[in-house]
Amino acid sequence: MHPLPALGTPRALLLFAATLTLAGCGADGGSQGAETDDDRPDFYYPGRLTETAPETFRARFETSAGDFVVEVNREWSPRGADRFYNLVRSGFYDGQRIYRVVPGFMSQWGLHGDPVATYQWRDRFIDDDPVVVSNTRGRITFATCDVDCRISEIFVNTDDNPELDDQGFSPFGEVVEGMEAVDAFYGEYGDGPPRGEGPYQAQVRAEGNEYLDAEFPELTRIEGAVIEGA
Repeated sequence: MHPLPALGTPRALLLFAATLTLAGCGADGGSQGAETDDDRPDFYYPGRLTETAPETFRARFETSAGDFVVEVNREWSPRGADRFYNLVRSGFYDGQRIYRVVPGFMSQWGLHGDPVATYQWRDRFIDDDPVVVSNTRGRITFATCDVDCRISEIFVNTDDNPELDDQGFSPFGEVVEGMEAVDAFYGEYGDGPPRGEGPYQAQVRAEGNEYLDAEFPELTRIEGAVIEGA
């Protein structure tokens, strides 16, 4: 299983390149157009998001299917916990679509609605954490395609998936409230290519929410995510 397929088709690559050219972005998200650095949220500038997370904390997600709360235990997966903490605090997950829902397996999100924002994170990998706890139902984990290549995509296990433990998927938290909302994420489109005909992740990277809303309008939306008590 590869929850984070590589950017692939020529069409997606061409669209991605065109988007970035029009945006006038530098390597670390600098703008050459009318916008200044202060016009964009911090998640456009990954170098700003390096805080160490508390040892435990909770993140609340508001979605079109209902709210759910993730409790993070940094001891389980410290690098993953830190990355998740910074992404949530910055608003990175706000407005995203839950684009990969495989009933009886997992639900995944983490590609920004603006492909320029996604691009800023293209090489901001974090090293793997050892697997301390199993990928049981409700636990949340970073997607990855290989060794030491976690970035921003995460998934919630909607069943017990112990086979992911041996593949190096290290849970950093678990849903402690609202698992019924997670179970209600829209999953009729199925998995993406090559396993199914659902959203193609390379195309999400290239076109963001514009592609998802046009081709898969029923996807569950993340209205917002916050660190509780922050």
